[in-house]
Amino acid sequence: MTSTYGELRAQLATLATEAFRPELADIDRLPTAEIARIMNGEDAGVPAAVADRLPVIAAAIDATAERMARGGRLVYAGAGTAGRLGILDASECPPTFNTDPSVVVGLIAGGPAAMVTAVEGAEDSKELAASDLDGLKLTADDTVVGVSASGRTPYAIGAVEHARELGALTIGLSCNAGSALGTAAEHAIEVVTGPELLTGSTRLKAGTAQKLVLNMISTITMIRLGKTYGNLMVDVRASNDKLRARSRRIVALATGAPDAEIEAALEATDGEVKNAILVLLAGVDAGVAAGLLAGTGGHLRAALPPGASAGA
Repeated sequence: MTSTYGELRAQLATLATEAFRPELADIDRLPTAEIARIMNGEDAGVPAAVADRLPVIAAAIDATAERMARGGRLVYAGAGTAGRLGILDASECPPTFNTDPSVVVGLIAGGPAAMVTAVEGAEDSKELAASDLDGLKLTADDTVVGVSASGRTPYAIGAVEHARELGALTIGLSCNAGSALGTAAEHAIEVVTGPELLTGSTRLKAGTAQKLVLNMISTITMIRLGKTYGNLMVDVRASNDKLRARSRRIVALATGAPDAEIEAALEATDGEVKNAILVLLAGVDAGVAAGLLAGTGGHLRAALPPGASAGA
């Protein structure tokens, strides 16, 4: 066991995300405002690190959207912070884009309990990742994104390796160059954020970078799938008062119609924003609007007849 730990320590010593920064050794002696200034400065470099990988990110998104357009799913798999970030991104897709919860899925090593409590040894098991993916009955149209700050987490690597064996698209998101995760995946997104403010605390810059990239993957994929009209969230699921108000505002922005017409269109379409916009812009009834959208795979812009005025 000592030998195993020694090997792991040696591996960690080679990772930028784990590097010790002697210039910050006395950070606990600094005033709070100074620590906050330093931390804010550290965070400021994260978007630039993401920007450096935009071509790779875009290629991965296009490949993902192509498969999801055929009915595939987007699956995130990670341990600890990385797993939690995947679950967070997945959980936001149903209310934002009106997707079924089974379409974008987050898997975390150790299962749901690991969202709040560490599950001993779960991240060290490639077999656990394979088992979790088998529970989803993965297909070749699915995309699996392994998420790991270090790029060496066995659970994330195992998920990507198993998914690739099954013919699914694979993406490896990490924060170290030349990672084992990136090597295992078809698309390696390696956002190098460097050493952390607190040595090894990769929920900081690395976590922020992963959150930014996951935002891009899900959001831009949904744009490509026709879940937006311009920059309007036309597939929003109005499940509470705030979202119902937002629905009416989105229809107003897209159409410029008066409130009474907006209310009538939403009532006729059972609250479906995209359908209501088409009713108002194309001058059709709810049934025709539904048929037009079905014929374009849900893409509102493609469903609009030539010459229809639009606000987006």
